[in-house]
Amino acid sequence: MTERAEGTFTLDTWDQEPYDDAAGTTLAEARISKTFSGDLVGTSRTRILMCRTPVEKSAAYVGFERFTGSLAGRVGDFVLHHTAGSDGDGSALSWTVVPDSGSGELRGLRGGGQIIGGPDGGHAYLLDYELP
Repeated sequence: MTERAEGTFTLDTWDQEPYDDAAGTTLAEARISKTFSGDLVGTSRTRILMCRTPVEKSAAYVGFERFTGSLAGRVGDFVLHHTAGSDGDGSALSWTVVPDSGSGELRGLRGGGQIIGGPDGGHAYLLDYELP
């Protein structure tokens, strides 16, 4: 049966370094740490590759994030695969649990969801998941 985890997270660090900037399109790598609350309680380390274009709000990123903590009271860690894109019409930020990346009580975790940016600059998440 599929369950839903919801909550928020804060960005604790964001270290970004451009590695290519041609014709106004910038490629960059970022290292991020987060703290989660809600149904996910814990911390994560994330590494993403980003592309920002000269057109305002047009961008994309991909990345991987290792979450360590608890999900609905079960302790362990797992890896999320991020895919995101945005343009003047909006954005889509989705994540998927990498199959077989869960450990501890989160072994066998499957699922996916999204990150939701709030108007106040905050971040919320949804994760629809299954655990054996």
